[in-house]
Amino acid sequence: MDVDQPLSLLGGLSPARFMRRHWQKKPLLVRQAIADFEPLLTRQALFALAADPGVESRLISRGPAGWQLKRGPLARRALPPLARPDWTLLVQGVDLHDERAHALLQRFRFVPDARLDDLMISYASDGGGVGPHFDSYDVFLLQAEGRRRWRIGRQKNLRLAEGLPLKILADFQPEEEHVLEPGDMLYLPPLWAHDGVAEGSCMTCSIGFRQPAKGEMARELLLRVADEADDWVGDAAYRDPQQPATGQPALLPPAMLDFARAAVQQALSDPAHLALLVGEWLTEPKPNVWFDAEPAAAAVSTAGAVVLDRRTRMLYDARHVFINGEGFRASGQDARLMRTLADRRQLSAVQCARLSAGARELLTQWRDAGWIHDR
Repeated sequence: MDVDQPLSLLGGLSPARFMRRHWQKKPLLVRQAIADFEPLLTRQALFALAADPGVESRLISRGPAGWQLKRGPLARRALPPLARPDWTLLVQGVDLHDERAHALLQRFRFVPDARLDDLMISYASDGGGVGPHFDSYDVFLLQAEGRRRWRIGRQKNLRLAEGLPLKILADFQPEEEHVLEPGDMLYLPPLWAHDGVAEGSCMTCSIGFRQPAKGEMARELLLRVADEADDWVGDAAYRDPQQPATGQPALLPPAMLDFARAAVQQALSDPAHLALLVGEWLTEPKPNVWFDAEPAAAAVSTAGAVVLDRRTRMLYDARHVFINGEGFRASGQDARLMRTLADRRQLSAVQCARLSAGARELLTQWRDAGWIHDR
């Protein structure tokens, strides 16, 4: 992608200018971001996904009893009648299950893949919505069908209403109002309050981004460090030949604290190892993702092209290639071609022919696992 080329998706801004001006800074409303946009899925197909146990879905409704939340799987009979107002069906990760949704998500890869999360599609009856709220991550709201009225504001008071099954702002103070029609899109940075209400039935695509918290990242990385601690730190035992006799036997010895601190610092001291752990964590498939292993076939040859499965996550750094939770050292021409595979999500036959025998064997293993496919 040429990040300096203006895009109608961004209202004529180039990705580079959008990232400088708007990303995590201020909203952007784009009329006809995708002209003549058609829904990616029919209503019936979306309902079928919501009934699948392997798909995350939620039903949010509002009635005389107030706000109600029901989690999927949601069979069609569990959904309200279409004519009933004030309900919304949310289906997460549609890009994992539909090639058109996956292709739409690829249009937002001017943001690093490490941040790009998933595409959610919501169907709402007249008046449906999820209440005024804020997200801790960036989101693009693309109208797919019908009309939705959005009210947004830079909310300083983030106090939530008590006693509700949803995180709804107690005192929403909107500053702007926009009605989106099919093809229109609204970008919102984190913590911008928003409330979208369907005007008639409508469908909306939400492109969301991953924004890990420090605590989450520290927990995940430390768990991975712990799994490999013996390999990186060794099994040298604590020794204290200079320990004097003590009259305070319950006092924790300072030397033991120093020993513990040195062990943890040693486990985290190698930047390359830390990068390996981060890459493996960021490419770990979500719990509800599985791949269809392909029957063992001939090795990836020098005559064919390959393409990543839409569910595959692939990243790289200066020393490694990461795919679906696994990390590999890579260098030279193999590394350059693997980075091309990660960036473009495919390799041509000519590019495959340039790979070493070892790299082609690796691609064969990935194909057998269902991570890549012949093209």
